[in-house]
Amino acid sequence: MDLLLKLHYIRALYFFDNHAAQGLSIYDLKKPMFPLLDHVTHLSGRIRISESGRPFIKCNDAGVRIAESHSHLTLREWFHQNGSSLHHALLPNHVLGPDLGFSPLVFLKFTWFKCGGLSVGLSWSHVLGDAFSAFNFITKWSRILAGHALPKTLHVQHHRPTPSPPHNNGNHGTPISVKMATTVEDLWLATNDTKMVTHTFHVTPNQLDHLVTSMFTCDENQADDTSYFKILSALLWKHVARIRDSEPKIVTVLTRGGGSDDFPANDVVISVVEADVAVGKSDVADLAKLIGEEKRVENGVVEKLVEEKENLVVYGARLTFVDLEEDGIYEVLLNGEKPVVVNCGVGGVGDDGVVLVLPGLQDEEDGRSGRMLTVTLPEKEVEQLKEKLREEWGPPATTPVTTRASPSAPLHFGQSTPTPASTTVATPRDLQSGDRCATTLRQARTATGDDGHHRRKIYQRQRDLLLLRSSPTT
Repeated sequence: MDLLLKLHYIRALYFFDNHAAQGLSIYDLKKPMFPLLDHVTHLSGRIRISESGRPFIKCNDAGVRIAESHSHLTLREWFHQNGSSLHHALLPNHVLGPDLGFSPLVFLKFTWFKCGGLSVGLSWSHVLGDAFSAFNFITKWSRILAGHALPKTLHVQHHRPTPSPPHNNGNHGTPISVKMATTVEDLWLATNDTKMVTHTFHVTPNQLDHLVTSMFTCDENQADDTSYFKILSALLWKHVARIRDSEPKIVTVLTRGGGSDDFPANDVVISVVEADVAVGKSDVADLAKLIGEEKRVENGVVEKLVEEKENLVVYGARLTFVDLEEDGIYEVLLNGEKPVVVNCGVGGVGDDGVVLVLPGLQDEEDGRSGRMLTVTLPEKEVEQLKEKLREEWGPPATTPVTTRASPSAPLHFGQSTPTPASTTVATPRDLQSGDRCATTLRQARTATGDDGHHRRKIYQRQRDLLLLRSSPTT
């Protein structure tokens, strides 16, 4: 699985305010890398090619690469101009090659802002492990920085069989989730036939509630069982199908396999979903059900292709949806403070594009998190997708977003910028239909967990408002 993903890179960006970065120097930030790399020694190695032509990592303590830069902007000014986008000025844009023996597998960039804030940019070679492995690497770094010791036990990576649904038949035949790649000279990077652009959409907790209530007005059980990842993936699948001349009938879904965080690994489940309907005209609820119930796992068959020494693209070979909803991305702490916001993208995406669903900003009132959609698509499709979601949720808002670390200092996320990676905030349309409120109130009674409790409160307020409006005056 590692070699299957060798042409891809995980790029994560963490923003911290001045309270979190207070008193830290570049020496303080670099020092934890030494004990951390003793714990996972292969991360500081280099790629070598065996006589048989198979790549491997030589553990030669060559190290990771660290860069430092300074911005003339405050963190507030940066957000106003660029949002939380994966901006090239904050992220190392490294790839492996052309001389593999000198190419670091991990590259970090620390950027100091004028106000004392800090960003941590990580470029992580996917051959080392999946996105959760990258997040865990930064989390362990922050724990060492805080004075916590890592376990001294020797962790050995064990092969974990990929779980498959009972109806899965994806281990036979030709895989459809990957495509052959043409690399750029001697670089471990696939070429593109079109200009790809990355853009981030923020979805608030209230938007998520409204999205669920508008989709599942009749099927309350499906509303309870469907994750936000499936709903948002279905929504974007439908809109991309409307944009493209040829609908994407087949999409790839990447989810976590459920392995341990102790050792970096590509514990990712690669599945495909095929639609035999007109996707652009389908209900989002039906597409979400399709994603949830009709996935066909292809790990077994795609891993066999690696033995044939082929260069393959996974992300973007088909329109790809990646589930990164788990909140572990915000477990990184500096001086006991969480990041203001975290974003993540993928390098080496194919022409069909990728959508990453991540945890979003936290609501300071009820503690719930929204979602972030980081999409990498052909440039013209990104502009059209903005319009489609503007029609779905209304015009972009400039409402201040409160930071996690400093509730008294709201940050404004500006409108989309002309840079390749940009950020926008959408506002949902008001849903006040009496029939819809009555139906969703029944759904709320069957919901469980924190989200279910919050939905019950939302629906109860909607019903009370309707009763108040319809009550006769005396």
